[in-house]
Amino acid sequence: MNLIRNYRNWRRYRETVSELSRLSNRDLSDLGFTRSDIPHVARKAI
Repeated sequence: MNLIRNYRNWRRYRETVSELSRLSNRDLSDLGFTRSDIPHVARKAI
């Protein structure tokens, strides 16, 4: 079960990073973070 949960978490992380990476710097700024914050925000999403 841990393997499945880890895979789902990894997939959710990658999807979040991908979606946030598509945003412009202006859009990210409106959300309150910078491009370098994306991995941290994605980790918090899982």
